[in-house]
Amino acid sequence: MANQYSIQLTRDEAATLKKKLVSSPGFRPSERDYADFCFESDAANVAYYPKKGRLLIQGRGAEAFVRDVLQLAPEEKAPSLKTTLPALVDTTPHFGVDESGKGDYFGPLVVAGVYSDERCAAELVRLGCKDSKSIPDDKKIHAIAEKIKKTAGVVYEVICIGPRRYNELYSEMGNLNRLLAWGHARVIAALHEKVPTCPRALSDQFANEWVLKRALGQRHIPVQLEQRTKAESDVAVAAASILARDRFVQWVQQASAASQCPMPLGCAPHVTRAAKHFVETHGMERLQDVAKLHFKVTQKLV
Repeated sequence: MANQYSIQLTRDEAATLKKKLVSSPGFRPSERDYADFCFESDAANVAYYPKKGRLLIQGRGAEAFVRDVLQLAPEEKAPSLKTTLPALVDTTPHFGVDESGKGDYFGPLVVAGVYSDERCAAELVRLGCKDSKSIPDDKKIHAIAEKIKKTAGVVYEVICIGPRRYNELYSEMGNLNRLLAWGHARVIAALHEKVPTCPRALSDQFANEWVLKRALGQRHIPVQLEQRTKAESDVAVAAASILARDRFVQWVQQASAASQCPMPLGCAPHVTRAAKHFVETHGMERLQDVAKLHFKVTQKLV
């Protein structure tokens, strides 16, 4: 059994690990020369050296730390493990929020949120939670979504803004970012009611970050908001993206079957042809029930 491991980490990965160790009761902050941070427990010492991007784990509990905290498989015969960690899983309590449908002419705008913590983060990873855009199979997305909902410790919220309501809100707000912020804030507020002790929420970066902060502040929710690009790399945001995509796809499939008109995703030329077919079949008035009218596709129908 090895009692020392050396692992390459990026600064972002190291920052995630530091945040995790700060909230872990078994670890105490310490100091070590040239180390960006150092933590000690009764079984292991952990230090990160930013110059070489190296995380050093020492002590009789080093292997357990690599396996349980970093979720890597230690090589028992090797005195050290040199590898690049693809992404550290954030197991601290937080909400992850994401949306689906904002770039699709047909269908609703769906916003979903997931609460994750140390109890369920590893299980969400095991289920295959990642950015839904990287999972092309809708059946697989649906299967993972159903498992997410049944995972112990997970709390979730999904709101589906149907096209008619979406068109009303867009007409009132006149801006997609404001509408998105309204949906995100509503989901975070609902999750906060279910888990009032959760300290923060994470979402993808808004074009104007203050739009979402303002929407959340109007609801007086005491949750620290963090926005960053490619937030879907976080397991809670990834799980939320899967729930949102699944609800969106289910809605489009049901609406297509009910109207007997295909409703392709996106807003490419074939979508315009499908919209023309829908109008020819059901009339222009019914279009607001299935499509986002502010898209340029609508102008091509008039």
